[in-house]
Amino acid sequence: MTDTPQDMLPTSYKTPRRFHGLNYLGLWTLYQREVGRFIKVAMQTLFAPAVSTLLLMTVFKLAFGNRGELTGDFAGIAYQNFLAPGLIIMAVLQNAFQNTSSSLTISKVQGTSVDFLMPPLSPLELTMGFIAGAATRGIMVGLITGIAIKLLGLADLQIFHIWAIVWFSLMASIILGAFGAMGGIWAEKFDHLAAVTNFVIVPLTFLSGTFYDVNVLAEPFQTIAHFDPFFYLIDGFRYGFLGVANSNLMVGVAVTGGLALFTSFLVWLMLRSGYKLKA
Repeated sequence: MTDTPQDMLPTSYKTPRRFHGLNYLGLWTLYQREVGRFIKVAMQTLFAPAVSTLLLMTVFKLAFGNRGELTGDFAGIAYQNFLAPGLIIMAVLQNAFQNTSSSLTISKVQGTSVDFLMPPLSPLELTMGFIAGAATRGIMVGLITGIAIKLLGLADLQIFHIWAIVWFSLMASIILGAFGAMGGIWAEKFDHLAAVTNFVIVPLTFLSGTFYDVNVLAEPFQTIAHFDPFFYLIDGFRYGFLGVANSNLMVGVAVTGGLALFTSFLVWLMLRSGYKLKA
């Protein structure tokens, strides 16, 4: 049997398959791949971050006992009840970042980027798949950490506004998942990625009100703190548990929602251009 000349083939055989709208099967497969990556090593990716957060919570509780009551907007609230939501959302932030950044960096270092570049997935579908996987890991770590803090009696976690908890945890995981994707695409080795984590993500997380009320800061640092988008994520998430916030919640919703869209758009641009992914 001889090969059929290319010119004699029907047009449908010569052109690649085209999807109208979203490639739902491809998107779901990419999402399963991203989730499967961290589920296979759940002790390292889910439970280890929760244990680290619990150790921090335990140390602060032992150090302050029942003496640490706050003043100002959070007057009368025990310090451990103030601290717990901040530590939970910090775990969400860090683990969402780590999921996409490690996935893309490992793919580049091992030369397996073709696994997600070859399939018929558009830049939008790639963006959605990677960020959705990161959001899943971040929220799962947050849930495990919150449940453990409650069961161990390290803090009294009461839900005052469920919408704030859902919105700000989701925005935190999307924003940091997008930051992680950008870092993973940009980084050429793990040292570059570690630099982003140590000099950008960790300082922004620690200096945005995780451990303290930003109102205790002297000017101009108090004003500067309000320009840190992480501050709105942490303050809004804490509002869901305490019913009290330092900032205007609607401003926080607008800032975090806008930043989630903007960072996701940047990831889409990088994937669309093939920046540091395609030769």
